Amino acid sequence: VQLQASGGGLVQAGGSLGLSCAASGSVLSIIRVGWYRQVPGKERELVASIDTHGATVISDSVKGRFTISRDSEVNTVNTVHLQMISLKSEDTAVYYCNAVTRNRRYWGQGTEVTVSS
Repeated sequence: VQLQASGGGLVQAGGSLGLSCAASGSVLSIIRVGWYRQVPGKERELVASIDTHGATVISDSVKGRFTISRDSEVNTVNTVHLQMISLKSEDTAVYYCNAVTRNRRYWGQGTEVTVSS
């Protein structure tokens, strides 16, 4: 599985931004795709994830502001979108796309999100 992340950039506090993660390769083996973020000196943390049934997990820190969705194909998650609104300075981080299969996890390249106050 290969993951290609896109989106990110610089936005003012209160603004909106979208990230996308496109999977290729053995996409039918993917069980769940998630977005994680990391700031220097801290562990990578889950932001949101979505599985093949469309069930989502949203971190409390972004609940109500971030939405995760997938391009609709039954029982697959091959392209996932993270829509972020009401961004705060504490959302500044490098965001990573992650895919989980039965046997392993895959990571995409990070994409930077910078929220200026």
